[in-house]
Amino acid sequence: MAMDTLRDLYIEELKDLYSAENQIVKALPKMAKKASDDELRAAFQEHLEVTKEQVKRLETIFGDLERSPRGKRCAGMAGLIEEGSDMMKEKGEPEVMDAALISAAQRVEHYEIAAYGTVRNFARRLGLTQHSKLLQKTLDEEGETDKRLTTIAESHVNREASRAG
Repeated sequence: MAMDTLRDLYIEELKDLYSAENQIVKALPKMAKKASDDELRAAFQEHLEVTKEQVKRLETIFGDLERSPRGKRCAGMAGLIEEGSDMMKEKGEPEVMDAALISAAQRVEHYEIAAYGTVRNFARRLGLTQHSKLLQKTLDEEGETDKRLTTIAESHVNREASRAG
């Protein structure tokens, strides 16, 4: 697709996010299974449900645009997930693995925060107020997830990881 207008770019970025979110839906159950900390496992499981709703929001936007969300693979998210997957294959203390899982998950969250902030701004510029509101809701959720992961890390996971071995 040629990107001759901001609308064209907006649609391409949304397709990228749709791919990213669907990759995350597949990765989160694996991360939850690998987590040894109950609070971390619960956070991953809850974020899976939130992510499924985020996919539905993107589908709503694509329906409004009368466009298909398919046709693009988010290489950035694929790389982040591959790094996390490689890390999960390593052997090590469960407490250290939990810290590594948080690190990998926060990289994903920061990627999403940047991407959703961008498309929300595009939606605003294009006068797509309802899209902007939906994208802001997702952006807020991603920020909340990042903060929750930081709280879990700082409250106990990193401390327990520093005592391992």
